[in-house]
Amino acid sequence: MKLISICPSNTELIAYLGLTSSLIGVDNYSDWPEDIQSLPRLGPDLNIDMGKVEKLKPDLVLASLSVPGMERNIEELKKRNIPYVIVPNPQTLTDIGEGLKFVGKVTNTEGKANQLYENFNNILENYRSISSKIKEKKTVYWEWWAKPIFTPGRYNWLSEISELAGGKNIFDDIPKASVQTEWDEVKKRNPDVMNIIWVGVQKERINPNVILKRPESNQMKAIKTNRLYILEEPLFCRPSPRLLLGLQKISSILHPNLYPPFIENQDPLLKELL
Repeated sequence: MKLISICPSNTELIAYLGLTSSLIGVDNYSDWPEDIQSLPRLGPDLNIDMGKVEKLKPDLVLASLSVPGMERNIEELKKRNIPYVIVPNPQTLTDIGEGLKFVGKVTNTEGKANQLYENFNNILENYRSISSKIKEKKTVYWEWWAKPIFTPGRYNWLSEISELAGGKNIFDDIPKASVQTEWDEVKKRNPDVMNIIWVGVQKERINPNVILKRPESNQMKAIKTNRLYILEEPLFCRPSPRLLLGLQKISSILHPNLYPPFIENQDPLLKELL
C-alpha cells in the first residue's frame, strides 16, 4: 500500500505502526522519524500541492481536519478522485489511542494497532495511579502563542497531561480547548511552573527574554524559583502518541522523585513493544 501523509501527526501514527517504508510523500512539517527525511515534500499542511500528490498515485492519503484551513485539502482530494481518509481529530489522550486503531484499520495493521493501543492505555493508567497519590499538585501555565497570548483550556490534552503529571493547568477552569488571555491574568494566577511551547516554532528559536521582559514577571513564583521551561513543541502540541514523551518529560520536571525519568529519544510506547 502506497501511503501519503499530509500532516505531522498522521506521519507519526504511521511510524508507530511500522509503515514508514510504505510512505511515498509527506507534508513539509513532518520531521519524525528520521527515515522519512528523504521523502518527497508536498508543501505545508495548509497548502498541500495536490498536483504532486496526484503524480505520486497513492493508494491512500491520510488527511486531517485538526487545524482550520485543512478543509481545502479535502475538497481538492475529492475533486481529483484521490483516495483518502480523514483521521479523527482527537481532544483527549484516549482519543489519540483511538486514532492508532483507526489508522491500523485503514492500513490493514489492526493487530499491531490493538497492541499499541493496549500499551498506550497501560502507560496512561500507570501515570494516573501515581498522580492520584500526590497531595500537592503543582500549578502549571502552558503558553503556545505569545502575541496575543494563547493557552490551553479544560478541553485539551495538555490539561490532561498536567493532571497525569501531578499538576493542574491554571486555565482548566475555562471550558475551551484554547484560550486567548492577557499577561495580567497569567500573573494573577501565578503558576508554580511555566512551560513555553509556541506552535510551529522550534525550541531553539524561542527566546525566554520575551517572557522575562513582561511587566512584573520577576515577581511570579515560577520565575523566582527558576521554573520557566522552554519545551519541544512536537512532544506537546501534536495529536500523536509522542505526547507520552511529553508526559514523561513534564512529570519528571514537576515530581522528579515520583515518576519514571525522562530519557531523550527513548519512547515509552515503543519500549513497551521490545
